[in-house]
Amino acid sequence: MLSDIYKKEMVPKLMKELGYTNPMRIPKLQKIVVNSCVSDAIQNSKILDTVASEIALITGQKPVLTKAKKSIASFKLREGMPIGCTVTLRRERMFEFFNRLVRVALPRSRDFKGLPKRGFDGRGNYTIGITEQIIFPEITADRTDKIRGMNITIVTTAKTDKEGEALLRMMGLPLRS
Repeated sequence: MLSDIYKKEMVPKLMKELGYTNPMRIPKLQKIVVNSCVSDAIQNSKILDTVASEIALITGQKPVLTKAKKSIASFKLREGMPIGCTVTLRRERMFEFFNRLVRVALPRSRDFKGLPKRGFDGRGNYTIGITEQIIFPEITADRTDKIRGMNITIVTTAKTDKEGEALLRMMGLPLRS
């Protein structure tokens, strides 16, 4: 399991690389948030059911519907309308999803040369925008009605982008140099 490898192998390496003496200061994964917002849901709310089922297949956890916070007349959007769905993964599901993302899904995407470093937010968290949900092996391209994207946010306990980058590189996230 990736969590066992993290504790046994990665923590000592990160302590040496980052110069910490206390293993409790080493950054670790806190949670992974998978979010998909569907603009087509304004006209047809049944679309959210298919998006929610696809995200449930990918993550192994039932998503929560997200609702619009504000009304926007030009988009015909009213406050409280369901507009997307989100899943927060923690503990073993988080490690299992991260492993599948890095080892299986990302290499399947077209013209993949690594992830850009600009996805860091300044506090060690990293956000990936995926344009096609069919890069995950759980989703078959024949059964999907439309190609949709999603955002995946990897939340760490790192204080800086340097620490977060060191952690994610050590865990196998393919970042460009």
